Amino acid sequence: MISNQLINPKSIVVIGGSNDIEKPGGKVLKNIIDGKFGGELYVSNPKLEEVQGIKSYKNLENLPQVDLAIIAIAAKYTVKTVEYLANNKNTRGFIILSAGYSEESTEGAELEQKIVNIIKEVNGSLIGPNCIGLLNTNYNGVFTTPIPKLDPTGIDLVSGSGATAVFIMESALPKGLTFNSVWSVGNSAQLGVEDVIEYLDETFDPKTSSTVKLLYIEKVEKPQKLLKHASSLIRKGCKIAAIKAGSSDAGSRAASSHTGALASSDVAVSTLFKKAGIVRCYGREELATVAAIFQQKVLKGKNIAVITHAGGPGVMLTDSLSNGGLDVPAITGEKADELLSKLFPGSSVANPIDFLATGTAQQLGNIIDYCDQHFNNIDGMAVIFGSPGLFEVFDVYDVLDQKMKSCKKPIYPIMPSLNETVREIAHFQNKGNQSFPDEVIFGNALTKIFNTTPPAPETVEFTENIDNQAIRTIIEQSENGYLHPDKVAKLLDAAGITRVHEKSVKTKTEAVDASKKVGFPLVMKVIGPVHKSDVGGIVLNVNDTKTIEKEFDRIMQIPDAVGVLLQPMLSGIEIFAGVKAEEKFGHLVLAGLGGIFIEVLKDVNSALAPVSENEAINMIKSLKAYKIIEGVRGQEGVNISAFVDAITRISALVTIAPEIAEMDINPLLGNSKSVTAVDARIRIEK
Repeated sequence: MISNQLINPKSIVVIGGSNDIEKPGGKVLKNIIDGKFGGELYVSNPKLEEVQGIKSYKNLENLPQVDLAIIAIAAKYTVKTVEYLANNKNTRGFIILSAGYSEESTEGAELEQKIVNIIKEVNGSLIGPNCIGLLNTNYNGVFTTPIPKLDPTGIDLVSGSGATAVFIMESALPKGLTFNSVWSVGNSAQLGVEDVIEYLDETFDPKTSSTVKLLYIEKVEKPQKLLKHASSLIRKGCKIAAIKAGSSDAGSRAASSHTGALASSDVAVSTLFKKAGIVRCYGREELATVAAIFQQKVLKGKNIAVITHAGGPGVMLTDSLSNGGLDVPAITGEKADELLSKLFPGSSVANPIDFLATGTAQQLGNIIDYCDQHFNNIDGMAVIFGSPGLFEVFDVYDVLDQKMKSCKKPIYPIMPSLNETVREIAHFQNKGNQSFPDEVIFGNALTKIFNTTPPAPETVEFTENIDNQAIRTIIEQSENGYLHPDKVAKLLDAAGITRVHEKSVKTKTEAVDASKKVGFPLVMKVIGPVHKSDVGGIVLNVNDTKTIEKEFDRIMQIPDAVGVLLQPMLSGIEIFAGVKAEEKFGHLVLAGLGGIFIEVLKDVNSALAPVSENEAINMIKSLKAYKIIEGVRGQEGVNISAFVDAITRISALVTIAPEIAEMDINPLLGNSKSVTAVDARIRIEK
């Protein structure tokens, strides 16, 4: 619960306020004063009568009723302070700046929990502890600088790290970005990033609320809440970008299946972001650049005109756009020739459009007008213009400002001369614009935004012909661990997943008899060991009973072998689908190129269950090996509709049976007619 006393307090007390502005209690008080807080401001300092011109209450008993307490005292004193304010002064908003809690020791964690319990009892709200505070258009409740320009249309920044929030602002401000609020949740004792996103979603007003949200997350504690409210905000018209720290933490868990080896908490985070429509970033500059692009008009196609007065940056930007999947198409024809006639000799309109170091503001205006009005194969413009070293560029930046406001297509101003055009950039940004200092960082950010898909549907209807009751019966009658192949086959049948018809046998005689029903050629596979090929437990192209007898004896000598599986020998491209239950996130459904290459190439995409048809299609088409799956050099490809159907049925299966901890279908054999499960294993964990 986030109370109004926290967001828009009528009164604030700084507990531990100081005259020393190099201490948190002094600096936060100064920031509140400088921000011209409109309510009543109090200070509590047991040693002083007055702090920074504000009356100090040595004894809390004399303090008036107060909405919000910002606490900057040692951790050991905070429990009694919070308890007194909550029970006696009707305080419902708390920001604890102090450190020394769960981040430090067991004793600190106990103090933190006591504070949370007290605040919960009165339906209050706590930010922190161990944070820089909360900054919004109502008050400057942080002890750090910079204090950015505050604007209701600016960015909402929510960060698990106070220092990182400061550094993100440092990256954003030079680009002309403004802020609506900055939330530093610290230890997230009561309110974490997900809770703030929930509040921003539930209070969102399309007429007055900020539509850009930036997140810095150190740990996703409530993934389903984040997914629900982030995707809801994006559906309402917001744009969200996030950094999730710790992506390289390769605590590769020992896993007993291919899927387990591939899935990780970071894969789960990326998958959640993808499902929600969040743009994932990996650094502050990238995050701030994405935010600045969010503030521009929406790019409705993938064709970009690169307009430049400097050849090198134009080439580098073209490379970054092209490598990221956007196009810089050639511009030709009568209108192109007409535009070229308006530029200096030596200019080029081929795209990149290079109008030379001596290019003028008027020429830039002409280029933009032609791109906006006449070149139908252009969807947006990236304009690189710094200092040519010859003249001031105020007039150029004024043209950019005018065209950005009047043109139908988005214009992205890249202003690389950070030293030579300081005054001009400030002049441009003071008109409410953003700019980009680096063309490659911009290009990479734009492609990342363009390639981020919209949120997945809130609800996904199950595929037809799924026997829920049969699935539940099998699961409820099964013990933890890997299921016997017969039960795996029944689950696949109940889910409507096409599988190869097989026979499991325990004796040589049974094997010979079963081969007559399966038919030659056939495949023999060991039952028992998880990785069959690693132990020599797969025999292909068996064509006679003599080979069956010989190979049966050999296979049964493999450690842990309990039987042999006989299947018809099929042909097709080996693909893969699987599932891994990820704690708190739910089930990750994975798909990619299969067979023995899965762990080598690791070309696998994932989605959180339940998976819609569109999500499944995107999973397949964004694989690096998609051309192979589609069919290359005359080879028969995979029936994509059948592959999609298999993925959505697996998703439905684990939604009905969440006890499935791991599931591999590897390989699925795909051809132009069908996709068939050849080898599958399922592990139950109740």
